[in-house]
Amino acid sequence: MSTAVDDELWSAIGDPIRRTMIDLLLAGGPGTATSLSERLPVTRQAVAKHLAVLDRVGLVHATPAGRERHFQVDEAQLARAVAQLSAVGASWDARLRRIKRIAEAIQRNLDNENTGGD
Repeated sequence: MSTAVDDELWSAIGDPIRRTMIDLLLAGGPGTATSLSERLPVTRQAVAKHLAVLDRVGLVHATPAGRERHFQVDEAQLARAVAQLSAVGASWDARLRRIKRIAEAIQRNLDNENTGGD
């Protein structure tokens, strides 16, 4: 599984309404733009646009059902997003550890200079 960061995917997830939609779909199973709009502070049209963004990046998939489309979360794509987030987190953890070591070394050198030691 690739953990290269997918900017389009993270741009889609970056919106709080879309994250809430994913949460609702995960908790309640497949939903429509209409059913989701009843639980969100946006119009059905706005929900449909958000679903189109999530569909484009593969986080949700639609199944036609009469005049509606039922959307559900693609768990494999969600797992890919989680793996990316974990990889980014691990990378930042490593960077922060290096920064801490450098800062501690600088502080030790300053302490040694101030006490006259080497």
